[in-house]
Order: sequence, then C-alpha cells, then structure tokens
Amino acid sequence: MIATVDPSVAILLGTFNGERFLEAQLDSLESQTLRHWKLYVSDDGSTDATLDIIHRYQSKWGTDKIHYRAGPQKGFAQNFLSLACDPSIKADYYAFCDQDDVWLPEKLSVAVEHIARESSQGQFYAYGGRTTYTDEKLKPIGLSPVFVFPRTFRNALIQSIAGGNTMVFNQATKTLLEKVGLVPTPSHDWWLYQLVTGAGGVMYYDPNPHILYRQHANAVMGGNNSAFSVFTRFCRLLDGRYKKWTDSNIQSLRQAEVLLLPSSIEILNLFELMRNATLKDRLRLLEICGLYRQTWRGTVSLLIFAVFKKI
Repeated sequence: MIATVDPSVAILLGTFNGERFLEAQLDSLESQTLRHWKLYVSDDGSTDATLDIIHRYQSKWGTDKIHYRAGPQKGFAQNFLSLACDPSIKADYYAFCDQDDVWLPEKLSVAVEHIARESSQGQFYAYGGRTTYTDEKLKPIGLSPVFVFPRTFRNALIQSIAGGNTMVFNQATKTLLEKVGLVPTPSHDWWLYQLVTGAGGVMYYDPNPHILYRQHANAVMGGNNSAFSVFTRFCRLLDGRYKKWTDSNIQSLRQAEVLLLPSSIEILNLFELMRNATLKDRLRLLEICGLYRQTWRGTVSLLIFAVFKKI
C-alpha cells in the first residue's frame, strides 16, 4: 500500500495519576519526526496533577492538537479501548501511548513507513516491537526479548508479545476494533494481537527498540527479565490470575466470533476443550492445538500451567 504524502496519526493516550512522568512523555511526542499527529487523552479519574499538565500542554499546543475526555474508570484496558473503539477518532494510523514512557524521535515514522510499505488495502495490520527497559530515571537496564517465531493466533491465544506502548495500527484494524466494541479483555495490547491474527491479519514485531520503557516495582505485566522478577511474576500467574485472564480473553473472542476465520474458531474450540479436559487429554489437545510461546521459558511455563490446569 502506498502511503499518503503526509499520513496522519491519532495517538491514543490513557492516563491515571501520571504526574511524575507525563511531561517527559509529552515532550517526546513533540519531538517526533512525523509531525502530522493529534493526541487523544482519556483520563481515568486522576487525583494528582495529571489534568493540570494535560491542560497546560493543551494551552501550549492548541485544542486541535490535544483532545481530552474523561475515561470509563474500569481499568487501563477499558480506558485504551474506549479510545480505539471510538469511530469519531479518525486518522490514517493509530498509536497506543502510555503515560510514563519516552518515545525516540523516529518512533512514529518508522512504524508508519513500515505499515504503509508492507500492508495491502483493507488488510488488518498492526505493528509492535522491542523496547529498551529503563529504571524510573530513564537509565537503560536492558532490552525486551527478540521474538522470532511466527506471530499467529496459536501464539496470541496464550501470550502477548508486544506492549501497547509500541503498537501502531492502520484504519482497517481500527474498524475491526470498532465492530467488536468494548470487551472484557485484561489487556488492550494482548487483545489487539488476538483479534488481528484471529481475523487473518498481520502482527509485525520490530526487533529494533524505539521507546524507553520505564520499569516499576511489582508490575505483573512488566518487562524486567531478571531471574528474580521472572520467577516472581510466574508465581503470581500460577495463583490463578493467568487462568482468569484466559477466561476473559475467550469471552472477548466469542464476542468477536463472527469476524474470526473458521480456522481460528476451530483452534479456539480446541483450546476451550483442552482447558477442561483430564490431564492426559490436556497435554494431547495442547499439542493438537499447536499452541506455542516465543521463548523456552515460556514453553516450560505453558506446560506447567497445563499440568496444573492454570491456563
């Protein structure tokens, strides 16, 4: 697909008590090499200075550059989806944006140029990628994993591979999200990956990082890959949290079933059958489903979750 001369991007920012880091993120948006963007902010009930910061930047940039609304106050996933599913927000491309990251100047332009070059007219296409992990003072502490296995529905069912803070998607994908509407997914980025691949679209993973991703203590969906943090998150998920997430994802996919490929529905049906089967049949159906994760640690955890019926 040939890009327009000056493609427009709607940046979808969800905020909640983000006063500590929000200004640095907004400044990084202002430094983007792709200039034709508008910022849509949905605030989920902040009680700190977040709204003051937003209004100050709105006065600085203009009300046409920053659009503000009150969020649904039902958690971060619903806050972001309330923006992504809003048909009144229109652009050529759309980008999720977290309040506490910093985008490198080329972040938007790299994503938009890739989608314009690689996608075809009407194709569901989403871009995500690697990040540079930092501490709260933006000191680099590592990189997120490089995921090399195919980004398919068989992977998306059990793993989210790209943070929403890296995701950019086209109008076809935006329309797809709108058709389904708000769903009880635990995470908007995981939902985008499942919906796009389940409907036959493409999820691209860029191995080159273009954002600084702050890591916070006690984050269940964080990115710190130290042995201790991975083990801690694993224990939290084994307590039943991951199973609850899967319940919500299946409910969401059933809500979107009319938009899924027949092959995706077949995999989903087998997945549900596997979750409720005996131990012997769970392992057999896991193989039949062809489900996989992107790393060896993830594969081991998948088998453990299957054995203990925690998927």
